[in-house]
Amino acid sequence: MSLDAAIKDEIQTAYRNWLNARSFKSRRGQREMIAHIARTLAGDVPRLAAIEAGTGTGKTVAYCLAAIPIARALGKSVVITSATVALQEQVVLRDLPDLVEHAGLEFEFALAKGRGRYLCLKRLDERLKDNNQAEIPLFEVASSEHTATYAQMLSAFATREWNGELDTWEGPLADDAWRPVTTDHRGCTNNRCSFFRQCPFFKARGALDSADVIVANHDLLLSDLSLGGGAVLPEPEEVILIIDEAHHLPDKTQQHFSVSVRLQSTQQWVDHVNTVISSLTQRFGQPKELKAVALKLAELGGDIQECFGLLTGAAADLEFVPRDERLDTHRFVLGEIPEYLAELAREASRPMDELASSVKAVHGLLKKAVDGELDWPNLFEAEDWLPSVGALEARALSAHALLEDFAGAGSGQAGSNGPRHARWVNRTETDHELVSAPIEPGQLLREVLWQRCYAAICTSATLASTRGFERFFDRAGLGSDTLAIRIPSPFDFQKIAVLGVPAMESDPRDFDAHCAEVAMLMPGLLKKETSALVLFSSWRQMRAVRNALPAELDRSMHIQGEGSKQALINAHRSRVDQGEPSYLLGLASFAEGLDLPDDYCRHVVIVKLPFAVPDDPIDQAMAEWAEAQGRNAFYEISVPDAALKLVQACGRLIRHENDHGRITLLDKRVVTQRYGRVLLDSLPPYRREISAA
Repeated sequence: MSLDAAIKDEIQTAYRNWLNARSFKSRRGQREMIAHIARTLAGDVPRLAAIEAGTGTGKTVAYCLAAIPIARALGKSVVITSATVALQEQVVLRDLPDLVEHAGLEFEFALAKGRGRYLCLKRLDERLKDNNQAEIPLFEVASSEHTATYAQMLSAFATREWNGELDTWEGPLADDAWRPVTTDHRGCTNNRCSFFRQCPFFKARGALDSADVIVANHDLLLSDLSLGGGAVLPEPEEVILIIDEAHHLPDKTQQHFSVSVRLQSTQQWVDHVNTVISSLTQRFGQPKELKAVALKLAELGGDIQECFGLLTGAAADLEFVPRDERLDTHRFVLGEIPEYLAELAREASRPMDELASSVKAVHGLLKKAVDGELDWPNLFEAEDWLPSVGALEARALSAHALLEDFAGAGSGQAGSNGPRHARWVNRTETDHELVSAPIEPGQLLREVLWQRCYAAICTSATLASTRGFERFFDRAGLGSDTLAIRIPSPFDFQKIAVLGVPAMESDPRDFDAHCAEVAMLMPGLLKKETSALVLFSSWRQMRAVRNALPAELDRSMHIQGEGSKQALINAHRSRVDQGEPSYLLGLASFAEGLDLPDDYCRHVVIVKLPFAVPDDPIDQAMAEWAEAQGRNAFYEISVPDAALKLVQACGRLIRHENDHGRITLLDKRVVTQRYGRVLLDSLPPYRREISAA
């Protein structure tokens, strides 16, 4: 498709309409972003672009105005994904309705979420009935203490006060209360379910069929791709994909494609599998198909117990390094598993594969029973057993995937086929856990996403680092044929923001001395402005500094972990609205996604440069592979990553062009170390007040 005059005119007209309706002036960066995206989408393959758009560019409007007219002309869907609920809600509740109203574009849009975000009415009904609970040994047994909550959910849904989405439930909800009343694709009978017509998930999914624009998140995108694509979202080949907050995508991919298995708990779980299948066989009159599977599982149980016992013994003999007071870790150098341990994993993999296949066969039989294709007694119960057996199948497949991974990573084999992985063993007081995580998520993304989607635009306020786009491209699997554009923020940072680095004696690597000096400086720093966001790099340091601060500051501080994030923000805003001093204290999750304009945040205090935690196994493995290739892991990985995180943290201060405030960095390494200049130069051009160390 060429970017013909009609499409250009539609985009330009929509932009003028929107500007005039909102009484806005055209922004150069926004115009550039619209043009780059339009040319990419209308161009030749690979139709991939990475665009860093500084704060204030108006990137959401830019990518929507460029992508929607082109997608409609091509008969494609626009799928917008983000990493945070906050941005999803902003796009769905504010940005897209604004464009429909003011830009003159006609399109339908919908919000897409995974099944796990929706109530399963079937499972809720089961939790509120006593009869099934006694007969079906469910994988996740619901606590009776949640019964009142479930009754409230049913009442609210029945009276249409609640739509069945987790994110819109306003009442209190314990951490373990939601999972028993939701399901996944294995536990769902789709249109054969007696609650299908009322199902919140399928009602929401139905809206996707007519939507021109679908808003999702990175997790749902990756889940859909792992199922082959097209399971919830449209087929990748039919999609123009806008990946907002794209700097999160590599980490999300690592998390999604990581596998693990707990050795002792799996041994106990195998007994549970036998109990479930035996009970199920009895309930359906011991049909020969189920009886054969039950007998086979009983035999497999002994084999798995023996294999996992040997694995546990081998894992216990490894040398572990403490990570905190409750967790020790042994990481395998270059992801290579000792051959004796790889052989034990191979031995355990065989019976686990048979167990997974057997449970899958039972799941298939239950689906046939639901369809009425079998003549078992008590067929009406088949639908009730599906979620339980589906959960067993999922766990068996996950355990088998981990064992296969370890089995194929024996000495000299790791990384020879497919992406390289970090592999390690966690030891707690009660269990040993084997873990494998890809350290090259880009290779996975190339295979499942970039080579399949019609077009993709990756954007964020922080994509480039000290080495330009190289670090992001490497981690995301994008090639040199991807368009890379940096659009600076329109804000005049010299006039509206100050970056201060006070003279300090302590080195942050000396924990006690640094905490003491930070605690001494903090009261004076907080008094500079009536509101502040204080960012720490660890729970340990935040607690240590907080405990050393004067008691009179307690009333003004809202500390992460002492309430939900939203509750803390609301309390902070309320105090500021009342003209009282208020300070938010938090970790990395507070360094991104918080929107605290004007008086809600006049001062950002960064206690320590945001280098990755040195004992994280994935980061250690990445550095190890880089060093093995003769590269400098610190300057090629650690410094660029820290630079991005520092830019994100500083970005909490200025939220619009008339905002103002100050940033204080309490880490003298930015002055004393060679990499300090690199980090400072990665920041926007704030007015600097830097004291000598």
